[in-house]
Amino acid sequence: MAEYTDRVARIQAEWKRERPDLDVTPQGIIGRLHRLAAHLTGELVEVYARHGLGEGEFDVLATLRRAGAPFERAPGDLAEHTMVTTGAMTKRLDRLADAGLVERRAAEGDGRRRIVALTSAGLEVIDAAFTDHMANERRLVAQLSAEDRDTLEKILARWLASQEGS
Repeated sequence: MAEYTDRVARIQAEWKRERPDLDVTPQGIIGRLHRLAAHLTGELVEVYARHGLGEGEFDVLATLRRAGAPFERAPGDLAEHTMVTTGAMTKRLDRLADAGLVERRAAEGDGRRRIVALTSAGLEVIDAAFTDHMANERRLVAQLSAEDRDTLEKILARWLASQEGS
């Protein structure tokens, strides 16, 4: 249990009282991760909003930017890299194209294949947004010591690998 009494600790205490036959210690980890993720998401989306982006739009622009010059991918590749359905990707791309941040075009040599590319405006937006995003993440993790950050990253990486089967 945590060194202090938080909402999760109070919930665990109630369950221990009501169901002493069950081990509720996993709730201490899962419940806190769930609550922390909600808090962190709120902090992250504030930064995206300052750049006129939602979480999904940021994700698409960042995925294109990470591809390297000429900052383009096929729509299916974008959906795979962002882990959303092709339908959700189409909606994101429509919004980004309407904002002038991406363009869709036929792939060279195959008019049936489509390509999505960052526009120069899209490149400017994602570079500014990502710079602010990294400063924000740095601020958020600075609440932990360097040793705790290193340990937590290793634990989370192992746990995620076990969940994703990699």
